[in-house]
Amino acid sequence: MGIPSPVREYTESVPQYESSDNDSLQYTTEVGGNTSNATYQEASGAPVEVNSPLGYSVGWVTVIFLNLSKMIGTGVFSTPSAVVKGAGSVGLTLIYWVIGYLMASSCLSVYMEFASAFPSRSGSEVVYLEQSYPRPKYFFPTVFAMQTVLFSFSSSNAVVLAQYLFKLADSDFTPWKLKGVAVACYTVAVLVLAFHTRWSLRLANAIGLVKLLTLIFIAITGLVVLAGHTSVKDPKANFRNAFEGTSAATAYGATNALTKVWFSFAGYENAFNVVNEVRNPVKTLKWSAPLSLGLTAVLYVLANIAYFSAASKEEILESKVVAAGVFFEKVFGTGSAASALNFLICMSAFGNLLAVLIGQSRMLRECGRQGVLPFTSFWTSTRPFGTPLGPYFVKWSFTVLMILAPPAGDAFNFVVDLGVYATSIFGLVLTIGLVVTRIRRARLNLPAPDYKAWHITVAFAILSNLYMVVMPWYPPSTGANGGDVSFWYATHCAVAVGIVGLCGVYYYVWIKLLPRIQGFKWEQTVLKLDNGALAHRLVRVPKKTA
Repeated sequence: MGIPSPVREYTESVPQYESSDNDSLQYTTEVGGNTSNATYQEASGAPVEVNSPLGYSVGWVTVIFLNLSKMIGTGVFSTPSAVVKGAGSVGLTLIYWVIGYLMASSCLSVYMEFASAFPSRSGSEVVYLEQSYPRPKYFFPTVFAMQTVLFSFSSSNAVVLAQYLFKLADSDFTPWKLKGVAVACYTVAVLVLAFHTRWSLRLANAIGLVKLLTLIFIAITGLVVLAGHTSVKDPKANFRNAFEGTSAATAYGATNALTKVWFSFAGYENAFNVVNEVRNPVKTLKWSAPLSLGLTAVLYVLANIAYFSAASKEEILESKVVAAGVFFEKVFGTGSAASALNFLICMSAFGNLLAVLIGQSRMLRECGRQGVLPFTSFWTSTRPFGTPLGPYFVKWSFTVLMILAPPAGDAFNFVVDLGVYATSIFGLVLTIGLVVTRIRRARLNLPAPDYKAWHITVAFAILSNLYMVVMPWYPPSTGANGGDVSFWYATHCAVAVGIVGLCGVYYYVWIKLLPRIQGFKWEQTVLKLDNGALAHRLVRVPKKTA
């Protein structure tokens, strides 16, 4: 095999794609190598890679576990206490988990229609925003690319994994010990994925299977408890007056509870980041993606029923961190059971790191292929191992920075909330974009996609995302400083909006102002790397003087 040769670049000029807001939309047609139908897309978008440089190693099993592993992190083991606190009752808590499934399911249908329209493009939101809003040219690619890079950290997941590793070892830790272990955990996750795409996907599938079996075990054990076959006394106590306490719930608490449920389902869309690595993607995703979401939702509800069958509502509320820990202690006692639980949660957290890395590395790579980020080949190349090393490095760098820089407590919670809210803003824009795309494609007589979401599900998806954008601004009953941080409760919302606004300023300066001042125009060229990767690159071309 020898030493891989350096990446060579070949540039082809595409002068018809000059930067101008008045350009009429120009569409190209390309058939990818993943046995999908032709992709009809606006020409300023990143080119279709006919032969995926990342291979075609994603089958239906990987689709299921990519989604499932991102959804099932540590949330289902810990969030029930926060959800029941906000909802006020066991009954409303269970209803919230069902509502969360309906919200995620409606949004999944939006992704399915987009994937059906662009079946040879990986990167999910990167592609769908690019094609929904092609004018002003490069605006959404630039703004979303900047946002994706700035928020490309997974610090909270790595810190949670580190915490459970210390619990597993029954060892105390200082803040800096925790940060060091978190960095080590994330570094291991990146190294696992960096050297081989196919085997890294297989490892992620194996860990995903462990996570699935863990939840199935909890669900079955909960049913055994309800049937009265364990030492738990009166396992049906929480369900006799299931809605007791609902009236005491505040609007802020209910909103906070539903928000936590909603983000426990974050990950239903993860497989759409690897669409161009799936053979016959529409047919595969049409059943495997809903299956992963439905299976996760059923297990979430059964796991919550299990928790409430083994412990009282008060005990769940007092657990604060790990409701599953209370469940295991009640059913199996302390000692080995607690160690087993910590080990399973560690596996779940590590699998979540892998799933997020796989999906977001493809998003970052797609941002780079659009040409709106500097050093295009850095983002696009898959040399030397057939993996996106550039995006992996960026993810690692930002995650390590966000682990080490913010102190524990308010600053850490603020950073996490900031990334979540920015994602919510683009989620709303994306769902509205499907309606815009439908209207435009119908007007241009482009072929209809193989999958079309029901109008009512699209409307519900828009309302769900609108809710997630608007409601965090609603003040808590305890006052402006009564949120999960000691300062103004909506600071993360305001800062997220400000950062998106600054990304818009960056776009204006880079795409509009600089060319006007310096007398050049941006011209889009196609960059071909010798590993089969394709990308767009924007180059400066002097304006012709009269």
